[in-house]
Amino acid sequence: MCKEETGEDIAEQMALDEGHGACELFQAQTHIYKHCYHYVDSMALKCAVQLGIPDMIHKHDKPITLTELISELHVHPTKASFLQRLMRMLVHSGFFATRKISENQEEEEEGYVLTPTSKLLLKDNVTSLSPFVQAMLDPILIVPWLSLGDWFLGTESVPFETAHGMSFWDYVMHNHEFSKFLSEAMASDSRTITLVVGDHKEIFEGLDSLVDVGGGTGTLARAIAEAFPHITCTVLDLPSVIANQPENKSLKFVGGDMFQSIPPADAIIIKSTLHNWSDEDCIKILKQCRVAISTKGKGGKVMIIDVVINEKKDDKELTKTKLYVDMAMMLICTGRERNEKDFEKLIMEAGFSHYKITPLFGLRSLIEIYP
Repeated sequence: MCKEETGEDIAEQMALDEGHGACELFQAQTHIYKHCYHYVDSMALKCAVQLGIPDMIHKHDKPITLTELISELHVHPTKASFLQRLMRMLVHSGFFATRKISENQEEEEEGYVLTPTSKLLLKDNVTSLSPFVQAMLDPILIVPWLSLGDWFLGTESVPFETAHGMSFWDYVMHNHEFSKFLSEAMASDSRTITLVVGDHKEIFEGLDSLVDVGGGTGTLARAIAEAFPHITCTVLDLPSVIANQPENKSLKFVGGDMFQSIPPADAIIIKSTLHNWSDEDCIKILKQCRVAISTKGKGGKVMIIDVVINEKKDDKELTKTKLYVDMAMMLICTGRERNEKDFEKLIMEAGFSHYKITPLFGLRSLIEIYP
């Protein structure tokens, strides 16, 4: 009769088979489990934004206890322990922190406080990323991940089509509510970049005019116009995107197609746009940019603000975040995030002579390219 195997026997046999010790085996298991549940971080973050927890803590103006938070949120008392578990997760992930309130009681009482990360989620903050969180974690963009395996075995060009039966761009065009939602998310992302515009005057030296290609509702262009009133800024985007946007002496809006024509200017700026498109389409866009700055001669330039993957120089967490964004691009469109070699290929094939890359914007870098 065969001896019945115990869990210990199985673990020992697996370790012997693989040539690893039990400790390494269970570390590997933990690694797999962590990634199976990685979505919990994202969903907990979305829940915190949806409930307005960062704003509740901010308005309290001092560490807020769990009991006070439950009261402010109007959470039913039966869900108190569940909220505590949510907050424990969010604290562990660095979105909030705890601080001792009193040591005079039998049990030390703690309250929740904001961290630099959760301060970026305050809805009244000009740099609030709450709209970005809600849009990126909307079911419309989450569901296609569940179709990734089917997409690899199918014929659709992107997973978004497999999940929704149409391209991402068609979906945005026909779903006005989601389109508005997405525009606000992109605007919130642009607002964080505008913080450094005034600190880098050298980028805008010698410019009298600038066109923001794919500039949406003009968040970035408006910040540039305010920081440098002598520069006339023009936003180029689809007519439906720029409709009814307020103009002034320094800020204009033009409806058009960047593949067909770009208004002439001393400089062109393209933020988070090229990563939406294939190499072939990017070259077409850059060629139109080159034509647009030709009136400036050798003094014109194109400024690209986008992710530049650099696995050798970036730390592991920064690289991982960039790779996440790259996978998200694979999910919804034919674009991708690129490394320096990829950008160099696009730049040279579009007819430019040289470029300079400067990391300035967290995940993103500034790529200045010249004729």
